[in-house]
Amino acid sequence: MKLVDLNCDLGESFGAYTIGADEEVLGCVSSANIACGFHAGDPLVMARTVALAGERGTAVGAHPGFPDLMGFGRRNMSLTPDEAEACVVYQIGALLAFARRAGLRLQHVKPHGALYNMAAKDNSLADAIARAVSSVDNELILLGQGCLLDAARRAGLRSASEVFADRAYQRDGTLVPRSREGAVIHSRDAAIARTVRMVEEGRVTAVTGEDIPIQADSICIHGDSPSALEFARSIRSALESRGVTVAPLSRVVF
Repeated sequence: MKLVDLNCDLGESFGAYTIGADEEVLGCVSSANIACGFHAGDPLVMARTVALAGERGTAVGAHPGFPDLMGFGRRNMSLTPDEAEACVVYQIGALLAFARRAGLRLQHVKPHGALYNMAAKDNSLADAIARAVSSVDNELILLGQGCLLDAARRAGLRSASEVFADRAYQRDGTLVPRSREGAVIHSRDAAIARTVRMVEEGRVTAVTGEDIPIQADSICIHGDSPSALEFARSIRSALESRGVTVAPLSRVVF
């Protein structure tokens, strides 16, 4: 039986501003990456999102990013490894407190935005993130791509390879920067077809036309997208109709 996780970046509202349809999306995904207050989210949003995840039976993970609320964590920042490690520990700790209060256990950590993209290509930054995760709880799963997966193994952590239903890929397996046209896939049918192929065949077509190998342990839906709920429902339905079971990361990787 083929198992795959379906995750979504959630809890990204802030103060009076609401982003995403978290309550509805939580009913469709198996894992939730919850913002920890640096790129989005605030204490009340974190508490509510954790509580909702508990009600839905959705596994909870920390989604730490750069300290950049104005840029939604999508702007590159130059942090030393020690600074990056401390920032990630701080954010995991914040969400861990809310999870414990709700009687839940953190399942994973997935870096956000620019922190994620930079660490996927930078061993030093990836190692800092892995050290942060391991120092808080070495049972946590590190979710990511590229160098993040190698860093997890060096730190003795379980790792999970993530694929993106709504993002285009470069030939080296990294994501096309959002600043480039075509970086985000808006067609539901195209996203479904790409996702099914990544899960079943372990391949995806890069923007340059080549087929590249890819490991799909977990599929990401971006919660701030207006089509997040539609994508989550449609992708889950398409996978299950082909005999693929959607399950939390803790059941997918060992």
